[in-house]
Amino acid sequence: MRLLKYLPAVLAIAALSACASMGVSDIIAIGQAGQKVAEAEQTEFTPKQEYYIGRAVAANLLSTRKIYDNQKATDYLNVLERALADFSDRPETFGGYHVAILDADEINAFGAPGGLILVTRGLLRCAASEDGVAAILSHETSHVVLKHGMNAIKTARRTAAFQNLAVTTANAAGGSDVRQLTDIFKDSISDITNTLVNNGYSRDLEYQADAMALQIMKNAGYDPKAFAEMLQVMETKFKPGGLGFNKTHPEPRDRLVEVDKKLAAMPAAATPPQAASARQARYQAALGNI
Repeated sequence: MRLLKYLPAVLAIAALSACASMGVSDIIAIGQAGQKVAEAEQTEFTPKQEYYIGRAVAANLLSTRKIYDNQKATDYLNVLERALADFSDRPETFGGYHVAILDADEINAFGAPGGLILVTRGLLRCAASEDGVAAILSHETSHVVLKHGMNAIKTARRTAAFQNLAVTTANAAGGSDVRQLTDIFKDSISDITNTLVNNGYSRDLEYQADAMALQIMKNAGYDPKAFAEMLQVMETKFKPGGLGFNKTHPEPRDRLVEVDKKLAAMPAAATPPQAASARQARYQAALGNI
């Protein structure tokens, strides 16, 4: 029993003695081995992995959808998105926030992991002002910030992906390239794509994204009431059993109830007339004919 008391010290001395006889390359090798062990024990996706997964999810979505080729409108949305993201709890991602417009009348939007946001022309037509567009983008940004897409990956797939990644890392000193990452995470990518397109998020997650979107809008100087106005427009277009947001989101009237509760607790927003006029001019110039 007395020997056990001193065992840690004995082991430490033995380790120091071993290091004394090692060369620099031996010590580096031990460090690399320790790094591989850490990678094998990975339980969370890194920002870089999230980016590649999100890029693959976006590619899946775009395989059946066309991009709306309007550079002025796209640039406008990207400038607005980056401004909004700065006022979120996650202003930066590995690949940055980017927006593309889908050439579809369907009312829908997708916030892929890592900050790739796809929004349809149909949804943009529901916005009557820049504040309305800010509501759309803030909601999708919130899904990214809250990692709702990443959390859609089934636990079994997540565990398998990390195990495969550890094996790949151990066998390749240079790490995984894009193709390897895509192969390793292919089931995870399918989970997220299926959630975005077919199943949708739970009511609680949608309400979380709505609540965060209101806060982002307020922080960025936009009127959160525009979010409620967007939902009112969407309510007039809601068709139970239909496609797009009809299929993947709670009914707008239900979301409105929760949003109105949040708005009641927020101080009233007041946009200076000059700023409101400038915003409306930008909106009309970029999206007036969307």
